[in-house]
Amino acid sequence: MSKGGNVGISGLSEAAGPVSLTLGWTDPTGEGEADVSVLLVAADGKVRGDDDFFFYNHPSSEDGSVQLLGKTPTGSGNEDRIQVDLAALPAEIHNVTIAASRYEGATFGELDDLRLTLSDSAGESLLAFDITGATVETAFVFGELYRRGEEWKFRAVGQGYESGLAGLAAEFGIAVQDDEGEQPVEAEERPPAEPDGGSASGTEKAAKVRTGRRAVKKSTLAPPKTSLADHVNWQNARLFSVNGFRNDQERESRATSTLLAVMTQVPEFGRRVTARFGAPAGAMQTFAEATFKHGESTVRPDGVVRVSRAGRIWTALIETKTGGNPLRREQVESYLEVASRNGYETVITLSNDLALDGGHPVAVDGRKTRKVALQHLSWAEVAHEARLLCRHEGVSSPVHAWLLGELLHYLEQDNAGCQGFQNMGASWVPVRDAIAEGTLRAGDKRAVQVAENWEKLTRQLCLRLGGETGLAVAPVVRKKRGEDPKAQRARTVDALVGSGRMSAEIRIPGTAGPLLVEADLRTGHIETTAIVPSADRARALTRINWLLRQLSEAPNELRIEALPAGRDSGPCELLKNLRAEPGLLVGDGEIASFKLSLRAGMGTKRGTEESGFIRSVDAAVDRFHEEVLKVIKVGSGADEQPG
Repeated sequence: MSKGGNVGISGLSEAAGPVSLTLGWTDPTGEGEADVSVLLVAADGKVRGDDDFFFYNHPSSEDGSVQLLGKTPTGSGNEDRIQVDLAALPAEIHNVTIAASRYEGATFGELDDLRLTLSDSAGESLLAFDITGATVETAFVFGELYRRGEEWKFRAVGQGYESGLAGLAAEFGIAVQDDEGEQPVEAEERPPAEPDGGSASGTEKAAKVRTGRRAVKKSTLAPPKTSLADHVNWQNARLFSVNGFRNDQERESRATSTLLAVMTQVPEFGRRVTARFGAPAGAMQTFAEATFKHGESTVRPDGVVRVSRAGRIWTALIETKTGGNPLRREQVESYLEVASRNGYETVITLSNDLALDGGHPVAVDGRKTRKVALQHLSWAEVAHEARLLCRHEGVSSPVHAWLLGELLHYLEQDNAGCQGFQNMGASWVPVRDAIAEGTLRAGDKRAVQVAENWEKLTRQLCLRLGGETGLAVAPVVRKKRGEDPKAQRARTVDALVGSGRMSAEIRIPGTAGPLLVEADLRTGHIETTAIVPSADRARALTRINWLLRQLSEAPNELRIEALPAGRDSGPCELLKNLRAEPGLLVGDGEIASFKLSLRAGMGTKRGTEESGFIRSVDAAVDRFHEEVLKVIKVGSGADEQPG
């Protein structure tokens, strides 16, 4: 859709039930976020009261008509989802305004790819609206749902405000007061909407809402205590054992039951998982291996999740795979048929694979997903959510933190089969050998499979680093607006054919720059690189010493290149030599930045064993991040005294 356009919703989908609106953006800096908000507006253009304003401190309505489902990380940024049950809205509500705001001085001009997507209850996208031209705005109305007679319509608004959440709220008759005791922002007279908008100016007394983020004490996993074991081979007793598996079916059954039990007992974790799939926030129950009639036989999904909210029940069937076991099309389709027949909302598959481009690892008959959404979750994504809560964000109870810690320990054990993406596939060795022999050519389908798996490995790297650091780690996607995701994959294939290399950039907030990881299949090396801005110093040697002081514990084999402004090469030397003679980096131009690179051997096998490719990539990225990138303080050049 284009700005100002409107369309009726009822004719877009046959699926009954609530609609979902997804607000998305890409944050190139990795230093800020945005918060969504929803306003229920009456015929006079104002809210009826503060209960009609939904934001991070008031995420849902009592009748379940509005639910803020929270943020979901994507390959290029974040998405924030909202569920609106139009049929449950009171008759006096004429307009549902969908907005977002930034804080601490951040603007929407600093975000890329602002977009809104509207989906039906089956998860099928109905329309999309891209917002362009954002500059200094700190709040944005993305779009609005409004009544036109007996029908609901959607309008693409794309209107920005420079007054943030407070100014946006005041526009609709709300006086905002933060938790610091500041004076509320008084509501201003709002001009009449256009005739099609269903609203007019009004003078209703403003409600007062507190929007400050309240600090709530959370429990995280306590560090391990001193061991009382007599011998190092004594193992701590664990709640979830990984011993005694006789076959894959037992492994899958225990993994499913363990996950679902923790989701039920730790509400914050259960909510984080189910919010990905459009589930409401409500009372959750989980079940293992429920039996359903299917034709002349029966089927038994690995699990069932049910969420009850305001008299409605949301249901998902779960199909689980562990280890390298693939999902089977016929099995997934049978569960879709069962879900459709019983009026369930979704089927969720769970395996070590990762879905690309918002799709699903298994291609199923599209007719079976018209009324039931088919969603996928990787064990790596499960572990990511658990790590964030367990180690960084915290949960409401110390017991819940311990339960999450036990779940994480279970997922990390090899015998559990839940470690995430761990195999570069059957095409890995043939492609690697073809590169070594010089026989790989464009159009080789095996190279496409390797490129897809490299993308999955990159995404999993970001999930793992994000879970360990508590930061929003994401791949850097360099593409033209509207470009098909397959185009970037095609560039990876071209690089494999042309130079035998694959590369990916990863943005880690708080570090000096993106981390570039490159796998060279011709030489058998993995190289990690980052470009660090130089300190603002008068002399080149002072700039070099500024960097060397921070790299006092870095590996001797670290390669450092001094880059003058506007040039992509300059004097280059190993750190071990620079420790004795820093002047080796002094060239004929002013040093603008430093290029830091570290090379490691590349595992050749396709799996995660000690000599495997995936493990070697993990080790190389971890080492560069811990020993190089993390020790360089962003902006420290402005404060440090010359040396």
